[in-house]
Amino acid sequence: MIDPSIFENLQAKIDEESKIRDELQEIVQTLSKRVTPVLDDAAKEIRAQKEDVTRLVSVASEHPFYKYNHIWSRELQNLVFTIQLCAWLGGLRDERDEKAEGFMTIEEVGKFLGVPVNLKDQDSFHLSIEEYLQALISLVEELSRLAVNSVTLGDYSRPLQINKFISDLHAGFQLLNLKNDNLRKRSDGIKYSVKKVEDVVYDLSLRNLIPKPSGEGQ
Repeated sequence: MIDPSIFENLQAKIDEESKIRDELQEIVQTLSKRVTPVLDDAAKEIRAQKEDVTRLVSVASEHPFYKYNHIWSRELQNLVFTIQLCAWLGGLRDERDEKAEGFMTIEEVGKFLGVPVNLKDQDSFHLSIEEYLQALISLVEELSRLAVNSVTLGDYSRPLQINKFISDLHAGFQLLNLKNDNLRKRSDGIKYSVKKVEDVVYDLSLRNLIPKPSGEGQ
């Protein structure tokens, strides 16, 4: 006869894991609600989310990282994307080197959020390279949309800035040998965002709307 205590112990472990998931999920939902696309308040919102990340790290660090990180990974990617977009647009200056421009390195993001990055041999909470790269791809996609919207608003210099940035980023991604299938597929799609912005710039050139450098033509 099978000892019923075996199943009782299994059920206790299941209940414990369920409680852990619920606690982590509650924190992740808070992160999700705080992410807003309103750039005017982005820096304030991002700084508020740092407290949620601290809570998440505190709870998650008590448990195996790779067992539960799927619960918060998407929201962490979204947060890093928001940080990158805000930084690219010139926000979060107090948290960066005064000469820094463009996107933030994974080390800068980790320092800003107060979390370790790319812990290869430890089953502890960290921001992975894959999560960071996913956020950069989201940044490229958002900037390609911004290029189109900028023309609508009469800002003809922004698409040129975006074109150079995402072209450089695309070149960087092409140097990577990505093992993650989802990440590799998304990175392959960067070329479509690049083409989209190149078309915008080409259309501006045909319409003679590309701003001339300061002092030129005077």
